[in-house]
Order: sequence, then structure tokens, then C-alpha cells
Amino acid sequence: MASTVAGATGSDAEGPVPPHGRRYLTVIAKRGDFLRAAQARRQVMPGFLLQARCRGDDSACIRVGYTCSRKIGNAVIRNRAKRRLREVARATLPAGGLPGWDYVLVGRPGATVDRVFSDLVADMAHALGRVHGGRAPK
Repeated sequence: MASTVAGATGSDAEGPVPPHGRRYLTVIAKRGDFLRAAQARRQVMPGFLLQARCRGDDSACIRVGYTCSRKIGNAVIRNRAKRRLREVARATLPAGGLPGWDYVLVGRPGATVDRVFSDLVADMAHALGRVHGGRAPK
């Protein structure tokens, strides 16, 4: 079962958008979901690679996954990169992501850890705009 990131647990994560308008972020946990996202849209940015796909369901949750290969560095560096990617997703996906979509953030060697955080957030906003073709979130 996927764990939640922003304010929902259990069946609430798949329910409608709450009255305050905040969208739920759920963590992708299954390998198959990562593989399906890898075959969909991609946007390469200086600090990371964004993979995105529409699930085709009517759920209000936005699912997000994070991955960093051993090319990034040792375990300490990989974990730091994933923590930074998590914070980038928390800062941008509730406002810029679309419900019913899966997003996977892939860390890049030498860039994800060293890039200025505000630049990573700007990269994510730009990548979401490119992936969605200028469509505004609902």
C-alpha cells in the first residue's frame, strides 16, 4: 500500500479533493508503477529527470516516486538527493501537478545534491509546465 505524504491516510488518499483545495501526494511504492512512468513523458532538467504519466483514473491524489542510482554517490549522498527531491515535490506538486498523474523524480549525478534549492524548485515548475503542455492544474 502506498503511504501518504500530504495529509491523508488510507482510503482518504484516493478520495475527492478536500474542501480546502489541497491535493494529496501519495508515494509510489511498486516497481511496476515506476516502470510505467519510465515509458511515458520525460523532461530532463539540470537538477533531475522528471517522468510523468496519466493513470487514467478519477482519483484526486497525485502519486510521486523518487529514485537515485549508485552513480549519484554513496548511500549518504543518495539519501540527501532523495530528501531534496521530496522537498521539491512537496513545494511544487500540490499546486502544479494534475490529479490522477504519477510523477517520478530521478536524481542526476553531481547536480541534484549540489544545485541551489530554489533552482531545483524553479526547474520543477518549468518541467511540469513542459510535461503538461501549458495546461493549468484543475
